[in-house]
Amino acid sequence: MSVAAPLVLRPGDGARLRELTRSSTAPAGLVQRARMVLLAAEGLPNAEIGRRVGMTRQTVIVWRARYEAGGIAALADLPRSGRPGRIDEAAVIVSTLNPPPSDLAVTHWSARLLASRLNQAGMPVSFAEVARIWRAWGLQPHRVEAFKFSTDPQLEAKIRDVVGLYLDPPAKAVVVCVDEKSQIQALDRTAPLLPMRFDAAERRTHDYRRHGTTTLFAALEVATGKITADACYERHSNIEFLAFLKQIAKAHPTVKLHVVADNYATHNHPNVKAWLAKHPRITMHFTPISASWMNMVEIFFGIISRQAIRRGSFTSVVDLIAAIRAFIDGYNERCQPFRWTKTADQILAKAQPTPSA
Repeated sequence: MSVAAPLVLRPGDGARLRELTRSSTAPAGLVQRARMVLLAAEGLPNAEIGRRVGMTRQTVIVWRARYEAGGIAALADLPRSGRPGRIDEAAVIVSTLNPPPSDLAVTHWSARLLASRLNQAGMPVSFAEVARIWRAWGLQPHRVEAFKFSTDPQLEAKIRDVVGLYLDPPAKAVVVCVDEKSQIQALDRTAPLLPMRFDAAERRTHDYRRHGTTTLFAALEVATGKITADACYERHSNIEFLAFLKQIAKAHPTVKLHVVADNYATHNHPNVKAWLAKHPRITMHFTPISASWMNMVEIFFGIISRQAIRRGSFTSVVDLIAAIRAFIDGYNERCQPFRWTKTADQILAKAQPTPSA
């Protein structure tokens, strides 16, 4: 049997073919054919080339001829005959937006489950195609978010009151947001934390010991972002809240003080109202029911939870309180005011239920 002469490559094709063989994104068939052509250019017999790339000798001869006739472009797949496959994206989307049938006993679709059900219904589609359609249309069946409508009869009045304080605070007055973060646990891990390394995240044991709880009362000054008063108590009744109000008043003497709070019962206790009546320079402003997110001190509570409490290890409540106070001292040195951007009209427009079609 005669051996074919070495294949003569076109100028510049050698480098391009070698790039194809190293590519991680080129189609596998094209990479295989590029290898065939390079081996043929080295003078290897067609049978040996076929053995190395996993093809028959006749297939190697066909692709050598294709290259000689059309160069690298001829190594690409030719258009296939017949009608191209088409996925009914609308059917995938409609099925996704409807709950799974009761016989599946699941709460939401997964890409594999939906693809399986559509295949059973006569629509050939892979789970990868379902996932692609979901990404293209922004569908995320695995995610769920919560919402709540406020039932406060004074919703508009309270929103305009609080937002007005944020966007246009009264002259020569101080606006503070107050609230309590209750049931902060002093948790001590059963083994020391393992610090972060180059090849591993910080690690800690999943189990812990409880050493009690405390409640943090905090007042955030809107103009500066500082925590101008804080206190930790075992309980959070009207007695503790009233003591905290007195601390706020002491931290801001002589000036008019506007205090934003939520609708927790202790904030409206008769003892609190009686004390406020004796101190007219202090005015309470309440966020609407189910809208404590309007209280900007909640942003600070999220920060202290993430940066000082959640990943901490505390051997006692005293240890926990010391860590809270140390964090607040450091936070006040680097804090910046939170900037409220939404107007009352914008919030109220979103609060209105969307009319049904």
